Amino acid sequence: NTSECEKYACCPLPPYLEDSGYVVEEDDNGGRPLRDVCFHLLKLYSDRSYELDQLLDPRSVTSDPLDFRLSWHLWEVLRALNYCHLSQQSWGVLNTSYAAQLESEGLWEWAVFVMLHEPDTQ
Repeated sequence: NTSECEKYACCPLPPYLEDSGYVVEEDDNGGRPLRDVCFHLLKLYSDRSYELDQLLDPRSVTSDPLDFRLSWHLWEVLRALNYCHLSQQSWGVLNTSYAAQLESEGLWEWAVFVMLHEPDTQ
């Protein structure tokens, strides 16, 4: 809540944007700023109800918005730590997106493994 001239540090950008000189103020999705995954983890540590959608957004880790590798594995770790406030729809999108990514690489056995974590059995 400080004015522009009083800021003393840059926003925590994802690693692929750090040295590019690119400044992201607002994201296209709901006006949320794009931040580094470590920033989101710290926010989650300080507030257990912090929104997990921002944390699991692939763009907080990589420039490829369709690369769900780290997001899916991070979600599984968070679930093991009893963070369960991700919506079922977001959970399903995360599972199916990562499974599709694995299948496109010819790793269909691992895609099946990922789909076994699907919350909606229907």
